[in-house]
Amino acid sequence: MAKKRVAVQRACILLLSFMSGLLIVTTLAVLLPDALVRSPALAQRVRPEAVWQSVYERVPSLPKENQYVSKETGKVDADNTLVGRFVRYHLYVAGRSPLYRFDWKLTVADYLGLGLNGAFDETSYPSRATLRTNPAEGDQAAINRLSRSQREALVQALVDAFSPAADSSQVTPVSPPQLPSSPAANP
Repeated sequence: MAKKRVAVQRACILLLSFMSGLLIVTTLAVLLPDALVRSPALAQRVRPEAVWQSVYERVPSLPKENQYVSKETGKVDADNTLVGRFVRYHLYVAGRSPLYRFDWKLTVADYLGLGLNGAFDETSYPSRATLRTNPAEGDQAAINRLSRSQREALVQALVDAFSPAADSSQVTPVSPPQLPSSPAANP
């Protein structure tokens, strides 16, 4: 009888130890998902300030929207582009991760006026303080003018640019998919 009791106690202790360990791992996975993934720090992989150039190389059909005049120099700031502001809005205003396609799609939805509660914060929009004109309204219009395939190509180029496996030396242009010409071809 005593041996049976000791065996049951050991089994209970073993089960409690296992459940405690599982609880700790699950808690870490929920609270600190990046702690369990072995990858170099994002800052070591990609500089957000340089991403816009690789995106324009991959999707040359995107509008630059870089006609805005700098308050400081009084000249057109050609390096202040739509995609550069889009990336900064995504990272610093919306506070979203650059690693996930869904997060980029949420940012596109913000620009289209379809975001959470229709939120698009023009008062903290990137470059509003450094350019004579706040580019927020023009950028929203530019994203709105993009075709669905161009928006998909933009999202894919951004995901690829921030991907841990991204290799900037092997940038290949992305051409938007061709839609069928006849309406009868669509199911």
